[in-house]
Amino acid sequence: MITLTETAVAEIRRIMDEQGLQPSSFLRLGVSGGGCSGFSYVMSFDTELKDDDQVSEFHGLKVALGGEAQPYLDNTVLDFNDEVNKRGFVFNN
Repeated sequence: MITLTETAVAEIRRIMDEQGLQPSSFLRLGVSGGGCSGFSYVMSFDTELKDDDQVSEFHGLKVALGGEAQPYLDNTVLDFNDEVNKRGFVFNN
């Protein structure tokens, strides 16, 4: 299971508002790649769930984690860093 901090949820909601997404939209998290550089984390917005999605809600934000990503994101905390030199999402696992 993954966890999202309040700071990360606030930034995701800001982005969703900025992009004018539908109220039914939710955050989808996953991984891609592999090989020499390892996996990369993937964040996107979606409106349709898949059969193998693990769905959670954090501070009112619906989050779907695809079945293939679940083992790689287990016990991960998604945070958002708003410092001048380090602005961005951070996956802590």
